[in-house]
Order: sequence, then C-alpha cells, then structure tokens
Amino acid sequence: MSPENRRSVLHGIRAQLPFLAWLVVLWMLLWAQFTVLSFVTGLAVAIFVTRVFRLPTVELSGRINFWYAAVFVVQFLFAVVQGALSVTVQVFDFRRQPGAAIIGVPLRYADDLMMAHVAVVSSLIPGSLVVEADRDRRVLYLHVIGVRSLDDVEKQRAGVLRWEQRIVRALGDPAQYRALRADERASAVSRSGSGSVSGSGGAR
Repeated sequence: MSPENRRSVLHGIRAQLPFLAWLVVLWMLLWAQFTVLSFVTGLAVAIFVTRVFRLPTVELSGRINFWYAAVFVVQFLFAVVQGALSVTVQVFDFRRQPGAAIIGVPLRYADDLMMAHVAVVSSLIPGSLVVEADRDRRVLYLHVIGVRSLDDVEKQRAGVLRWEQRIVRALGDPAQYRALRADERASAVSRSGSGSVSGSGGAR
C-alpha cells in the first residue's frame, strides 16, 4: 500500500470514529445494557454496518460550544417532558379531537448533518414526527398534533426553526454560526428601529 493510500485509509478511520462511537452508544441504549459484552457486540455491529453499508464520509463541523450544548440539553429535556404532557392532555380530552397537520419547514442554516440533527430532535419531542426530508431544498416535513389554526401552524414551524438555531449555536460550523449571528443582529436592529418609529408616533 502506497503512503498516499495509507494516509487516506487512516483519515477515513479517524473521520468514522465519532460515528462508530455513536452507533455503539445507540446499540447499548437499545438493549439498555452498559456492559463489556454490549460494548463489544455494539462495536462489531457498528463496524459491520459502516463496512457493508458504506456512506460518504460526513465531515463534522469541528466546533462545539459547551455552554450552548449544555443549554440545549436542558431545553431538549424540558421540551420532551412538556411535549409528553401536552400529548397526554390531548389524548384524554374527549370533548374534541386533537387537530393534526403536515407542516413544511424550510431550514435556514442546514447542511446534511445539521438537517439530520434537526430532524432527529424534532422527532424525539412527543407530538411531532418528521415524515419526509427534502435534501435539495433543505425542507423538513413534519406530522404534528395539536394544530387547529394557521397560528398553530406558524407556532410549530417557528419551534422547529428555534431548534435549528440552538443546534447551530452548539454544534454548527463557524460559517453557520456567523450567519446565525448576523441574522440575530439584523433582527435586533429591525426591532429597535420599529420601536423607535412607534415611540415617535406615540409622541406626536
């Protein structure tokens, strides 16, 4: 094997290590066993999956903000509990059926990896489930319950976009994070300008 091929193989292995580790964790969570045996079998399954069903290597962003990541975890756990309670209330509300809808959400900062993160998070929160992903247009289609009006639709869509922003803050690559910060500054300037105009109008 030539040095170039050897370096290419080593680079591929290093790039796949986070994915292998994640597959092992998923395997152990699936069986609810955190033992040496489950780790070994999970590693064997992960290697088999990545070797037999090979996909293009996903380049990670190389950026993790631990503060935003911790905030994201807390917000996610709270959203899971809140979603479970909301679904329970709707199921046992016999006076009316919970409304449901398919909602398209165009993501703003997503590449393939970020789109996958948003889809997984949205599906794990009770009450919503990603049913289709348009990779070319960066659009997620979700089935959500508890929707009875257009205002509810926009509320659900805004909620998914907030998760996208939270994930970008925690794990997005530098370009995505810069784009998010620029949009936040532009939004802040727009709000302050609107406040000044309304305040001047009130003074007159």
